[in-house]
Amino acid sequence: MFVSAIIAAGGRGRRLGGARPKPLLSIRGRPILERSVTAFLAHPRVDEVVVALAADLAAAPPDYLLRSAKPLRVVAGGGRRQDSVANAFREVSQRADIVVVHDAARPFVSGDLIERTIAAAAESGAALAALPARDTVKRGVRRPEEPAGGLEPHASAGLLVVAETLPREWIFLAQTPQAFRRAILRDALLSMEERTDEAALVERTGHDVRLVEGEPWNIKITTPEDVPLAEAIAVSARASDKPADRVRIGTGYDFHRMVSGRPLILGGVTIPFDRGLLGHSDADAICHALTDAVLGAAAAGDIGRHFPDTGPEWAGASSIDLLRRAAGIAGTCGYAVTNVDVVVIAERPTLHPYIDAMRNNVATALGVTPDCVSIKGKTNEGVGEIGRGEAVAVHAVALVHQL
Repeated sequence: MFVSAIIAAGGRGRRLGGARPKPLLSIRGRPILERSVTAFLAHPRVDEVVVALAADLAAAPPDYLLRSAKPLRVVAGGGRRQDSVANAFREVSQRADIVVVHDAARPFVSGDLIERTIAAAAESGAALAALPARDTVKRGVRRPEEPAGGLEPHASAGLLVVAETLPREWIFLAQTPQAFRRAILRDALLSMEERTDEAALVERTGHDVRLVEGEPWNIKITTPEDVPLAEAIAVSARASDKPADRVRIGTGYDFHRMVSGRPLILGGVTIPFDRGLLGHSDADAICHALTDAVLGAAAAGDIGRHFPDTGPEWAGASSIDLLRRAAGIAGTCGYAVTNVDVVVIAERPTLHPYIDAMRNNVATALGVTPDCVSIKGKTNEGVGEIGRGEAVAVHAVALVHQL
């Protein structure tokens, strides 16, 4: 079953206020858009993600939307929510069996809730997460206000009064994600009627929409009053993690022979030298060791699994690009790089003049600042093939944190 996820982030969040668009609002150091997108990229049932952004943001999307191990596309939203979802739906793969729609403003959706909603839609055709009402529910109505002194009623204002009390056991508060078989959502999006969510559009076409138990912390950030609650949820979620899951370490090692007729590329920098490293790609040993370290920290395999030297698509490939892809793979597993440390063992050439450029390249690929990247050069004191200048070895360590 192929599952596509649409993240609706086309609004500006005027009720929230502030100078920045709501999707870029940061909660405990992470934008709510990044939190929502990462939840779906990290989910094993989701095969691709399409993000609908306001046109100006879609033209220059945040960096975290530009690197991903899974297919991720960004589209410009429309004037209404359903227009944004329709624009994103047009970019969904033709292979999609299930399409999940989620509000970017709900950054704390859990993998379990995503799983339950997808499973319900696969079984029933349409499903949405919802919470049962806990309070007694009243339906209100406007009545003309009776003025004092026997004057005519002033119907333009009116009093808000109770029309009826609704049985709360049948009242549910809708959330996202909402999931649908592709054809059902396609037909619903053809409607010109304006509705506040996709489930309402599907209801109008006559399809039943199954209710899936939502989560109380899956809040929608809409007004300034929601921000302190979101901050508290973020702190609580992080505090509830096991320490071993929050920070993880990976190690990497690479070894290449020196040969004539090849450029010497280390850390994305081409170093003037009479020989280079032998390999299927550009043989950048720093990036290869770091790729293994980052993948290892996320328990996501190794460089040979993702970029095998038997694959013609990786022949001559830029290893900085492979490192960037590895960081994206770690992101889909729910981890981001904190810092890295590298030791390059080479008799010649001297690496010191190129260290800063290497650090900048590696930092850009990993999505960190250069002060989070350490690269050191060592010799082998003339011992062995490295000491004879016949080879270069690299050791790397990567620290990652849970998103």
